[in-house]
Amino acid sequence: MTPPQRRRRFPKAGQEPTPPPPQEGQDPPEGPKKNPERLYVITGPDGAERSELDLVTLIVAHADPPPSATPEQAALLRLCTAPLSVAELSAYLSLPFSVVTVLLTELLTAELVTARAPVIRQALADRSLLEAVMHGLQRL
Repeated sequence: MTPPQRRRRFPKAGQEPTPPPPQEGQDPPEGPKKNPERLYVITGPDGAERSELDLVTLIVAHADPPPSATPEQAALLRLCTAPLSVAELSAYLSLPFSVVTVLLTELLTAELVTARAPVIRQALADRSLLEAVMHGLQRL
């Protein structure tokens, strides 16, 4: 069965094009979107030194957010109750990596969070482990 062919409707001269009606489950279109905050408003003046943070650096919070914390810092502290990488924090907050590093630097200087390097596996696996895997595969 072939799908029905649709024809594009062109507005007549002098008429404003009308937006399509919303489908079920969709919100009606709103007016112009509000511009998001500029990133320098979130991070403040960038004159301070940044910490050497990597995408895989793990961040762990020590305390609850203080009342003086910005909303972004408070969100970081709430997310970091368990160790999370800087890349994960950036994704969860929908903020660029550079903004997250500035916010984390402020939290590190206030000693509200700890940064630690990720656990690095050995370059070569243990020979006994490889032999055990090989024997297990052979038995299949």
